[in-house]
Amino acid sequence: MTLTMKPTHSIEIKELLKFADRKFTSERGRYLFQEGMIAEELYIIISGKIQISKITADGRELSLRICGANDICGELTLFTNDPRYLLSAKVLEGGEVAAIKKEVIESEFFQNSKLAFEFMKWMSDHFRRTQTKFRDLVLNGKRGALFSTLIRMTNSYGVQKGDAILIDLPLTNQELANFCGTSRESTNRILSELKRDQIISVKQGKITVLNLQYLKDEIGCENCSAIYCNIE
Repeated sequence: MTLTMKPTHSIEIKELLKFADRKFTSERGRYLFQEGMIAEELYIIISGKIQISKITADGRELSLRICGANDICGELTLFTNDPRYLLSAKVLEGGEVAAIKKEVIESEFFQNSKLAFEFMKWMSDHFRRTQTKFRDLVLNGKRGALFSTLIRMTNSYGVQKGDAILIDLPLTNQELANFCGTSRESTNRILSELKRDQIISVKQGKITVLNLQYLKDEIGCENCSAIYCNIE
């Protein structure tokens, strides 16, 4: 049984797709855009997975979310002058993406108040999810950041396997470290401790959480709704 509890998208995706200028195949390892590039489009993910990340001042990569089917990325550039992408969008899993010209969707929002309102609701939910992620990263330290990330991944990609939960998303330790704002070495050490204590197991690049309650207890989890406690 899949545990994923991703909410229904508040924006009517079919409505937005009508304004798509082009559709294309995304390839793993390529970028839709990178921070600092001139922003001319926003993107709707039809299939595949896209990692949204930020390069910190000391050169480390901080992964903020993973976009999946029916998600939007590049939206932060709307209604800005001389827009440049603030984040980078790297393809984790190849799929199909639709691109909409920035000026086209801005014009449509001015003419279609219902669509603009739905987009505002989506942005509000998106900002709330982002705030809770930063709260966990700042307040819980390296271990807590990793524990929080694992909990969020069970909500987004968890598949029930008896009393355990498989995170059905292959990630390297470096990619996982990027979500926690920590080094790969620190993540390796904490994961090794969790495996030793039988809190998790790892097979073929996928993590299975054997004791989710332990992770929650360690960070004082408030059991927030999975709508906000996810990696998306």
